[in-house]
Amino acid sequence: MALSRGLRCCQRVFSWIPVLIIAAVMLWSYYAYVFELCLFTLTNTLEKVAYLLVFHVCFVMFSWTYWKSIFTPPASPCKKFQLSYSDKQRYEFEERPDAQKQILVEIAKKLPIFSRAHSGAIRFCDRCQVLKPDRCHHCSVCETCVLKMDHHCPWVNNCVGFANYKFFLLFLAYSMVYCVFIAATVFQYFLKFWVGDLPNGPAKFHVLFLMFVALMFFVSLMFLFGYHCWLVSKNRSTLEAFTAPVFVSGPDRNGFNVGIRRNLQQVFGEDRRLWFIPVFTGQGNGHYFPLKNRSSESHNPLLANEDLWEDSDDGSEGSLVEDHDPSVTIEMEE
Repeated sequence: MALSRGLRCCQRVFSWIPVLIIAAVMLWSYYAYVFELCLFTLTNTLEKVAYLLVFHVCFVMFSWTYWKSIFTPPASPCKKFQLSYSDKQRYEFEERPDAQKQILVEIAKKLPIFSRAHSGAIRFCDRCQVLKPDRCHHCSVCETCVLKMDHHCPWVNNCVGFANYKFFLLFLAYSMVYCVFIAATVFQYFLKFWVGDLPNGPAKFHVLFLMFVALMFFVSLMFLFGYHCWLVSKNRSTLEAFTAPVFVSGPDRNGFNVGIRRNLQQVFGEDRRLWFIPVFTGQGNGHYFPLKNRSSESHNPLLANEDLWEDSDDGSEGSLVEDHDPSVTIEMEE
């Protein structure tokens, strides 16, 4: 037990190494651009002020979105998807597998769950003891189920999902803007140092490497950002792009695709003035997503609004408008 805890602690410490690398590159780029280029190399005051002003705007947005991507906790299923104490007792003391499945079926009838496992069963996480909402998956690194999980990103040491997907996209976007601005403004001085028009000194090293690092990061970010823009337009997560979500009618990669405009609004919200600000503006709470096949929705018109899931006056858990098919079985998943 002690060894396991020690290994887990070491894993958590080492998981911060990629974040520290990015943070170190950010701090070095700040020093190299502000001090070595703007303050020590540039001679035109107006050019200095303009470069420093735009640079700091890009740097603040870059840092802000990166911070939000790292420290926004992954959203997990609410208590309505967890087994209550009484249900858990019934489930654990029941020895017959069929009876256990029926207990979980009864719980699932109260929830807006439309996706299925590949076997056609309702998805259940044995580790977290929750019925998985649509698009929810268990992250073995975070050790929890994550709503609309996209992937676990080592560069932010966090799961990218419903709670921080917008922040992650903005982080990629502002990272590209940061790199493009640095490359565009450094380029002429890069050439001057390269051909020897400017004297050798510490600034030469920093300016040359600024150019190389900015271009290198821009190319890698460009492909990653483009891929995620395509995912947003199709309303898919990275996991769903590799493995199509399964519904009662079968697998469907476009099951959650409700049109580009509505797909964008699910991630960024309806107020376009807030699209480029790292504050949460997404629609819903991650437990329910509109379906392309609206006939499936018609069986349960609930939107992601917990007000409709409030407990009834007698203390029993509220149910949704329509129940699910009780013939559906449950499959244990980690």
